[in-house]
Order: sequence, then C-alpha cells, then structure tokens
Amino acid sequence: MCSRLARLFLCVILSFLVAFSFVACGFIGKTIYPLNHEELIRNYCDKYDIPYELLAAVIYTESGFDEKAVSRVGAVGLMQLMPSTAEEIAGRLGVEYNEDMLTDPETNIAYGSFYLRYLYRNLGENWDTACAAYNAGIGKVMGWLDNEEYSDDGVTLKSIPIDETRNYVQRVNKYKEKYKELYFNSEVSSHE
Repeated sequence: MCSRLARLFLCVILSFLVAFSFVACGFIGKTIYPLNHEELIRNYCDKYDIPYELLAAVIYTESGFDEKAVSRVGAVGLMQLMPSTAEEIAGRLGVEYNEDMLTDPETNIAYGSFYLRYLYRNLGENWDTACAAYNAGIGKVMGWLDNEEYSDDGVTLKSIPIDETRNYVQRVNKYKEKYKELYFNSEVSSHE
C-alpha cells in the first residue's frame, strides 16, 4: 500500500514537473522572442499578405523590437529602414515623408512591410530572396539571380555570396520558426 502511494505521489510530481516545464519554456521563449506591436504586425501582414511569423522574425532580426534602434549606417526603427528607402516608400504610398516618423512603430511597420512585400512581388515571389534583398539591397540580389553561380532559376538563391546577408536570411528563418511556435502555431496562415 505504501509503495503504491509513493508511486502515485511520484507520478503526480512528475506530471506537475512536465507541465511546469512546458509552461516555463513558453514563458522563457516569449521573454527571449518578444512580440511587441502584435496588432500592428497582424494588420500589416493582412494588408500586404505577409506571414505573421515572417514579419515578426524580420523585426526581431533587424532591431530586436527596439523602436529607437539606429544602425551604424543610419537605418532607423523597428524594421531598420534607411531614410532614403523610407522616403521612396512614402512616395509610393502617396503620403508625406518625415524622417522623424521612422521611430513611430506604426509608420515603421507600415513602410517596412510594404517594402518587404514589394521585394517579394518583384523578385519571383520567394520570401528568402525578398529577405536577402531587404538586407543587401534589390540591385545586388537581382545581380545574384542573373548569375548561374548563385541561382539556377532566377528566383531562388542557391547560395548567397555575402556572409552578412546569408547569415541574415538564416537568422530570419530560425526566428520565423520560433515565432510560429510561440505565437502563431495554431493559426493557418493564408499568407504563405
């Protein structure tokens, strides 16, 4: 009787520890991979037909969700937009441009998601290629796509010659899986 009770107690304790570890992993994961501005991310993903987890991963890779981030080359905000690129996007959107607006989360996500979708549409509808262009620039990526050393089909990059860009695309894909697992796993994305 005593050993049966001890086994039951041990099973209850183990079940509790397993359940706690799942909860703790989610909590720790969400601490490491935050999802600030979720409503804005969802709105602009829906507007521009971008997978939620992809946009979250790009923001995390670019700025770690730091609204005030400024890179050494002058890229600004959550999605690290260059002021010249943001000005061009504002023109395409038909809105007045003000560089001070780039630290505003809504403006930055609106411009960045518009630009990411623009790259996707203009580079063969491949998200990895669009992300490479988001990092390296559309001109460089178009050159790689035209080069058989880097692309077999003119749409997909089989290799990326710049380490920073190759690592960037790998990080975005890694974080995309984390964001899907932590925040968007139960949702069926129509934005694939």
